[in-house]
Amino acid sequence: RRSRRRSKRDATDRRVSIRAIAAYSGGMENLEALISDESIKTLVEKFYGKARQDELLGPVFDEAVADWPAHFDKLGEFWRGVMFGNSRYKGGMMFAHFQLRDKLTPAHLERWLKLWWEATEATMAPQAAAAFRFKAARIAESMSLALFRDPVTGLRPLTPVSTPIGEPQ
Repeated sequence: RRSRRRSKRDATDRRVSIRAIAAYSGGMENLEALISDESIKTLVEKFYGKARQDELLGPVFDEAVADWPAHFDKLGEFWRGVMFGNSRYKGGMMFAHFQLRDKLTPAHLERWLKLWWEATEATMAPQAAAAFRFKAARIAESMSLALFRDPVTGLRPLTPVSTPIGEPQ
């Protein structure tokens, strides 16, 4: 019963956030017209190509990912699910990152957002890029809370991860 309630709430939250993004980007039809499986694949490959070369992120990714082509496929499905809720992604994104918590700092999430910003700007139409940035900022905030919250006090990190949708940091 509890998981049914949670999944109903999650589905409602997903619909609300998709509608908010769609309203921002000129309507759901417009957003779906701007974002295709191919554009997601291009974005994922562009972003992770840069992230793997990054001096801060690269070593973490090198250690965590053994099969990049398979990982690209999984990431494409993940982002399709994030954007539209219809995906074959069956992974545990938060769990996978939680296993790396000893290697991650808020600076890693800030860099991730910065590179994501650059990749969306380089590969997407402005409305689609804004939608991907919005979702990425929410994911980064959730990850920040999960990875860096003080387990005793429950307080957020001193430097919370947040990047305004309108401007890169």
